[in-house]
Amino acid sequence: MSTSTDPTAPAWLRDAIAWQVYPLGFCGAPPVRDDLDASTYGTAAGENVVHRLGRVTGWLDHLVSLGANVLILNPIFDSVSHGYDTIDHRRIDPRLGDDSDIDALLAAAHERGIRVILDGVFNHLSDRHPVVREALAAGPGTEAGSRIRWSGEHPYGFEGNADLVELDLTNPEVADRIVDVMGLWLERGADGWRLDAMYAAGPEAWAPIIERVKATHPDAWILGEVIHGDYPAFAAASGADSLTQYELWKAIWSSLHDGNLFELAHALGRHEEFRAPTGEGGRAMVPQTFLGNHDTTRIASQLVDGRDLAAAITLLALLPGVPTVYAGDEFGAAAIKEERAGGDDAIRPVFPDAPDDAATALAVLKPEAAPRILEVHRRLLGLRRREPWLADARVAVREETLANGYAEIELTGAGEGGGERLVLAINLGDEDRPAPGEVLEAVRGADMLDGVGPAGPGVVPAHGVAVVR
Repeated sequence: MSTSTDPTAPAWLRDAIAWQVYPLGFCGAPPVRDDLDASTYGTAAGENVVHRLGRVTGWLDHLVSLGANVLILNPIFDSVSHGYDTIDHRRIDPRLGDDSDIDALLAAAHERGIRVILDGVFNHLSDRHPVVREALAAGPGTEAGSRIRWSGEHPYGFEGNADLVELDLTNPEVADRIVDVMGLWLERGADGWRLDAMYAAGPEAWAPIIERVKATHPDAWILGEVIHGDYPAFAAASGADSLTQYELWKAIWSSLHDGNLFELAHALGRHEEFRAPTGEGGRAMVPQTFLGNHDTTRIASQLVDGRDLAAAITLLALLPGVPTVYAGDEFGAAAIKEERAGGDDAIRPVFPDAPDDAATALAVLKPEAAPRILEVHRRLLGLRRREPWLADARVAVREETLANGYAEIELTGAGEGGGERLVLAINLGDEDRPAPGEVLEAVRGADMLDGVGPAGPGVVPAHGVAVVR
């Protein structure tokens, strides 16, 4: 059984709704730096800093209009290509701008009540990073060499990539540098960190680092990227506030794609288990929930029947955790991740300067439907705002209603008394069904996509949802 949000997590996390951006793609940065082979660093064309990061700043009002109040930025630091091959954690990638650009973004976000989370790529570095070059030159068994991980005489390349050399996070000097960098940007105005590939080094390696960061910045959100495994144990052992809830992500798109809500029901049971207190002091993990991100096929491309996107959006909005919209999904962006070089490009597109141009500038499921998909996001995230107890609600599927194409999910308050209650009814069938109570919100998938008209009163529409009291 879940409890209220972990008291050691930032208090503001309970009300967090996030919008995630991959800045290098979003801002139209060149895919590869062109100055790194210059005889003197920064003397080639790449030294000419291009102030692209302001494009993200220009979308902050859109973020607020969604009902969001957290901006998660994927890599913004000096790197070779995609941002996960860092060469300097203290410098903004010149393809995005310089210190003035990140300072302006942080200030503009905070003026709007938006918290900003940075992507900490500390598990590995580019093979061009000075720390890696020193380690490779010195070799294993040396002081410099001990800063990276080795397999015999060969350095570990993250997930088989020789240009991404893994650090040894248990090395005291490496840990000190990570703590310093995290503290530097938190002091500068960042509100937390997404720890990339946190699963690779493991919770025991991260625990002392997080403990030191939290000691000086207790209000910082620490979100760890963990793809599979024992989420609660990992969170408890590492001290992370949140982990990426990939099991629920997979179950949402897969169950809707296959018309198998039994899979969703199983994942919701697991979601409850993940949020139960574990470890010393009874810490509870606060999952980050999402329909997609910079590493996954877009949700609109995962679903055979686009009308079922209505159910996915509603699940994201209402289920407990920290719901996160990957930029573009709110317009019905469509793109498939491919396992090849450049296979992420389509899911990390260039965005226009203004949200009004998104439907025509982005590859979307249906351009004329983009405003309606956006409106559904706003309505449902607005409902989440009006019912803040949903952040840590208890979740239970009404077993007597469960079928391949229909389910009623009961959400109840986790606090004392637990008087709050909503029911989310999902209907993947071709016929309307009677709603199990007073309808607060209903989304008819066919209306969202084709503008055929809203659902009739008192029903769970075909290929749609109803939220009832």
